[in-house]
Amino acid sequence: MENKYALFFDIDGTLVSFKTHEIPSSTVFALTQAKARGHKVFIATGRPPLIITNLGAIEHLIDGYVTINGALCYVGDTVVRCREIPNDAARLVAQDAQEKNYGLIVVGEKDIAVLDPNGEVDKVFRQEIAVENLAQARPIDLVLEQRILQLTPFFSEEYEHELMARIPSCTSGRWHPAFTDVTTQGADKGEGIMAMAAYMGLDPRYTMAFGDGGNDSSMIKKAGIGIAMGNALDSLKQEADYTTTSVDDDGVLNALRHFNLI
Repeated sequence: MENKYALFFDIDGTLVSFKTHEIPSSTVFALTQAKARGHKVFIATGRPPLIITNLGAIEHLIDGYVTINGALCYVGDTVVRCREIPNDAARLVAQDAQEKNYGLIVVGEKDIAVLDPNGEVDKVFRQEIAVENLAQARPIDLVLEQRILQLTPFFSEEYEHELMARIPSCTSGRWHPAFTDVTTQGADKGEGIMAMAAYMGLDPRYTMAFGDGGNDSSMIKKAGIGIAMGNALDSLKQEADYTTTSVDDDGVLNALRHFNLI
């Protein structure tokens, strides 16, 4: 009997092209075929639910979501996992951003706040990644009263090392040169997909993860099969079990065919 796989997909650069901001038709076809063969389809993204607005073409195929780099996982209305950043760490980063004048997105349990003193958040998120709904941001003081699930500071990799040393309760996953995603220790995509597999009663050996960025490393290593996109970071390709073609060159379709899942 053919083994059924749980397929976990990053969004930006994996399912959705950075060039077109859309899901390639070959990917829609591939996921439709995979579902028809009995495999399950999951999202594994750094995006919080508020800004997951680009999956319309495949929404009906999705069995569950690992979001905010594993800090919030859910199936329908059921929360499978929710891991918050310690309040003192969240407030330290917020204060640091205000003092040093760098951009910051604060992701609360219900709302997000955006500090954008230099316009870099808008430039990267709206213009480069085509993120919607940032206009729904709330005041930072209000959001900091909620449980904080993720912080997205816009600063260099060098300063990232300096700041992370001050918040040892947290971990960082960078998937874009301009910013990194900070979550609490143990909240990463690898832990997220394992939590989802346990909740759904899935054998971890039959999990397959697709990604392209630094924040995909944990799930590429944890999954039964880790697949790097052709446009992935070289470091991720070295960790992956297989490297497919790029998101714009039928990468998902080619990988699923390579492993005879469709």
